Amino acid sequence: MGELVAVRAFEGLTGEVLAEARARVAAAAVAPGVGTLVEALRIRLASVADGVLAQVNAEVDGRRIRVQEVAAGLGDSLDRVADALRGRIRAVTGAWAPRPWPGPRTAALAVPVLPAVPVFVPAETAEVVEAAGAGTSSRIVRRKEPALVWCSPEAAARTMDAMDYDIHLFTDPATETDAVVYRVGPTGYRLARTVAAGPPGRRTVPITLSPHGAPRLTEAQAVERLEGAELPFLFFAQPADGRGRVLYRRFDGRLGLIAGRA
Repeated sequence: MGELVAVRAFEGLTGEVLAEARARVAAAAVAPGVGTLVEALRIRLASVADGVLAQVNAEVDGRRIRVQEVAAGLGDSLDRVADALRGRIRAVTGAWAPRPWPGPRTAALAVPVLPAVPVFVPAETAEVVEAAGAGTSSRIVRRKEPALVWCSPEAAARTMDAMDYDIHLFTDPATETDAVVYRVGPTGYRLARTVAAGPPGRRTVPITLSPHGAPRLTEAQAVERLEGAELPFLFFAQPADGRGRVLYRRFDGRLGLIAGRA
């Protein structure tokens, strides 16, 4: 499978290193079990403040997954992402079970959250604009405009797990408003909407509910609140149209914004 694995990497890596990355990820993809179809493997290697970020996107029996790990060196990041990929393939091909809480990234989410939070979406499903345009905050360097999926909070939580997100933005059919699920205590799953509403219906995911609607903020106000409170991310509603927005910190420390496609 190695020749089918696409690699996108930062400058300075040799062809031998990229070939090794392909081989290690391909080996991890075929290890979990016979009969599992793993395809569309894409590796991203990026230099970040803490070392090297290794990210893998793939399709497993037709379902999209993502894993990502950061380590001080390239070899360690590849070891970690290969282990994570094996575990994620086993998870999505077996009976679903809630991810343990606290998890390995709990420390990154330990700051208080106002009163709801945001999401990461894969770039291939979103329109992406690098750097802010005229009349927008210069501190926002990446913008994504995905077509939000209408689904139950439980389905959103399962997608969040499969894609290795700590938060996931979607549209809640019960209220017909934008909403997020995110990783936080005490159960590890929480739901917040742009408007306050009652708890979701029958469910098997242990989701708690934020009793508040998302705060209505301009982009500049959201940036000020996120940076002033040192939050990793912030879910807010645009005053003009009430649509949900997600402001988040990237691995490089700069800010990204996600807004559902109009």
